[in-house]
Amino acid sequence: MRRWLYALLGGPLLALQASLANTITLDAALSRTLEKNPEIVQARLALEQAAGRRLVFHSTALPDVRIQGLAGVQGGKRANEPTIRPFAFARGFFTQPLFDVAVPASWRRGNIEVLIAQQRLNVAIVEQLHAARIAFYTALYNDSLRALGEAQRERLAQNVTTQSDRYRAGQSNRAAIMSAQLLERELEPRIQEVQRGYDGALLTLATVMGDDVSQPDAAARPNGDLPFTPVSYDLASETAAALSDRADLQLARLLVRAATEDQRIIEAQYYPALDATVTGLGIPVTVRTANSGSAQSSNDILSSEIAGGVAFTWRVLDNGKVGGQVARQRAIREMNEISLRQLEANVSVDLQRISNNFRAIEGRWKSLNAAESGAEQNVNVVQRTLAEGLSSQLEFRTAESSFLETKSALLSAAYQQNVARAEWDRATGRYFQFSKDTGGNPR
Repeated sequence: MRRWLYALLGGPLLALQASLANTITLDAALSRTLEKNPEIVQARLALEQAAGRRLVFHSTALPDVRIQGLAGVQGGKRANEPTIRPFAFARGFFTQPLFDVAVPASWRRGNIEVLIAQQRLNVAIVEQLHAARIAFYTALYNDSLRALGEAQRERLAQNVTTQSDRYRAGQSNRAAIMSAQLLERELEPRIQEVQRGYDGALLTLATVMGDDVSQPDAAARPNGDLPFTPVSYDLASETAAALSDRADLQLARLLVRAATEDQRIIEAQYYPALDATVTGLGIPVTVRTANSGSAQSSNDILSSEIAGGVAFTWRVLDNGKVGGQVARQRAIREMNEISLRQLEANVSVDLQRISNNFRAIEGRWKSLNAAESGAEQNVNVVQRTLAEGLSSQLEFRTAESSFLETKSALLSAAYQQNVARAEWDRATGRYFQFSKDTGGNPR
């Protein structure tokens, strides 16, 4: 008997455990997105590349050391000397900038390059986390609508059974059964549409999280609900925080700074440059460089030497080359400044719009929440009176449609409020706090 009990209960329990193991919470979805999202992974790699570009910018202030070598074989007949002899000599060059207007700007530009890569990573994180959050809410919303549709279909199926029993008892005609079946079938397209929306949200969520979308059955299914929580924000303080913390604004400001430093680097060609130089030439004593044709080695001239000094360079006439580059870079900087001002001006507009949406959604929620209990009570009363033959199918259909629309609108209001909260978090920069260090460790 115990074995039969285990056999009967084991299957449903295993199925329940499998379904729960395939679910995912919002926090887990965001963590997986942060770890495996392709856009975020690519932005992390770009951050590593920026460290190399920073070194390129910094190299203008570092010394430049080069060595040239030459080796070969010399031949000829000389007294008391072999016919063929190998030879080699080397030259060395050392240059250290002493005065270059481009050096400070290049150094700052290299640091900004890493900050730009960090901030692009921040922007990618914000966008992908927001996309995962919206997909998660959309899946929960469509799943709630599907559950509501299934519950309504059970109610309509019960109505069909009731009308069939009354028809067999001779208390109604066949038209009542047909009307009840029609009501039940009218709900099927709506449930299928909601199911398609749910599957699409799961696909979007799996793509954002970096999961394998070739196996739809293995996709993680959101676990949770869509609560409605009244919110109240201080618009002025939130706007100030958004202007300070938003990742896209920080990136726009860095692009303006980078364009300014690029312009200064180009303008540095107008000014003189001063470099310390050291050159050297090393020739082994076994190599005869000049002896006026004498066969005696004592007449050989050795030319190993080292020399140092200062090199001065000043471009006096550029034929418009530098001026044109400066004008083009100035235009780029001005365009970046215009884009930055537009983004900053849109912050208050976006937050004001979302704040208005909060108030409108809350008012709608309150009215729908008050009407929900009345609509449910009405449909229950009409269903009982219909079973007793005191109400018509039209009255039941009207009551059922009213309750379904009220319940759906209530779920829609909760979904819209959660989406608005996600939009508010993105508009205020709450998804990510800007890291101002250049150590390559964004936090």
